[in-house]
Amino acid sequence: MGRMKKTLLLLIIIVIMGVGLVFTGFGSSVFQEGNPVPLLVSAVKLHLSKSPYVQVTKSEKRIRFLSISTTTNHDEIVKKCMRTMGWDFKEQMGAGLIFTKNGEDAVVEVRPYSRKYFIWEIQKPFFDNT
Repeated sequence: MGRMKKTLLLLIIIVIMGVGLVFTGFGSSVFQEGNPVPLLVSAVKLHLSKSPYVQVTKSEKRIRFLSISTTTNHDEIVKKCMRTMGWDFKEQMGAGLIFTKNGEDAVVEVRPYSRKYFIWEIQKPFFDNT
């Protein structure tokens, strides 16, 4: 029984340390977007993939992506993705990037999530037209 208690205690300590590392890695930004689970899962997927972005959520109105912040301009990742879907960059207005395709405009909102990540959202009706 003593060995089983030690194993259980060790397992609990490992879980607590793991949770602590997640909160330390993301800092105070963990809950700024509501439920942090989709963003945490997407961050893991992002690190395991070679893609510069990962889809976080999809709703009737928006599709949200997560990307790793690097020394390069965040906008370049968004512009490259939108270019592959046939959208041409038109202009930037604050945190929004405006793209055009077939005479229609779409706004992509880009904002930091933490020191290591940024979130960008595309209006879904325009995304469906790609």
